[in-house]
Amino acid sequence: MSEPARPAPPARLSSASDRVFEVLILLLASVILLVFLTSIYQLTRDSWPALQRFGLEFFTQRTWNPVTGVFGASSMILGTLITSLAALVISVPLAVASALFVAEYAPKWLANPVGYLIELLAAVPSVVYGLWALFVIAPVLARWQITFFNQELYPERLALYTKCAGLWAENQTTLQCFFVPSSGAGRGLALAIIILTVMILPYTASVARDVIRLVPADQREAMYALGATKWEVISRAILPYARAGILGGVILALGRALGETLAVAMVIGDSQDVIRSIWGNASTMASVIANQFGDARETLHRSSVVTLGLSLFLLSVLVNYVARLIIARLTPRGIQ
Repeated sequence: MSEPARPAPPARLSSASDRVFEVLILLLASVILLVFLTSIYQLTRDSWPALQRFGLEFFTQRTWNPVTGVFGASSMILGTLITSLAALVISVPLAVASALFVAEYAPKWLANPVGYLIELLAAVPSVVYGLWALFVIAPVLARWQITFFNQELYPERLALYTKCAGLWAENQTTLQCFFVPSSGAGRGLALAIIILTVMILPYTASVARDVIRLVPADQREAMYALGATKWEVISRAILPYARAGILGGVILALGRALGETLAVAMVIGDSQDVIRSIWGNASTMASVIANQFGDARETLHRSSVVTLGLSLFLLSVLVNYVARLIIARLTPRGIQ
């Protein structure tokens, strides 16, 4: 009985091609690391004058005054965190609810158009969102503030505003005054939160919809076989299985909210003072960079603006790293 034919050894050309392809892929992958390290080096170098002058006080000091040469980023850091986290708190329930509707409840003839409309929100340019907020939402907020302080209709509210205005003049505030509208034209922190909510919603919704659709049918059928209702299937079989993917969409939306620049810069009011009210003018790190980088002529001013960029860069890296750890812990072992 003849021996089975042995497979022919790979051609030398094929082996050399594999090595060339491996080196090429390694070089292309190294570009990502090179860009990251180059960015850190360049931002740190340009930020060094401000860091050397102010040290850690740059992140704790509240004064940002280019005239006197005193720069502190605490108000911008706080504004960035408030706008991003508040927008996330509002958008995540809406996004998950829309994803469940599209994936579990809507018929096919309705699910696809609704899904396309949600994804279309991510394709709208930031400047369009900013203009829409200024011309549509800001006048509504301004009219509401005027009604809120109507002395004839609500004399007690006017008294509260007068009390809060005195505290604001002394750079003080309370939790009650934080939610009292300021006498503005609709622009401010609240408008930035509203527009960010709309902008980041499609990221979480699209990812959540795809992850929910990927939940194995066995998960659903096993629950239905036990007599579970639709809500019990969703809450005990679908959402626990898809939670890691949904969290990934949430982190993607948070990254967009932290770095959003143009739309926020148009509506937030560009005030570097202490945040006294959710309805008052404020600023974020990204909005200050957009508004002041081109006008920063002095070395210290320009270095301080770049330090904001470095802080935002490191904050984004930290958020993504923590999210990676959380997702790894939440992912079912069978699909890791």
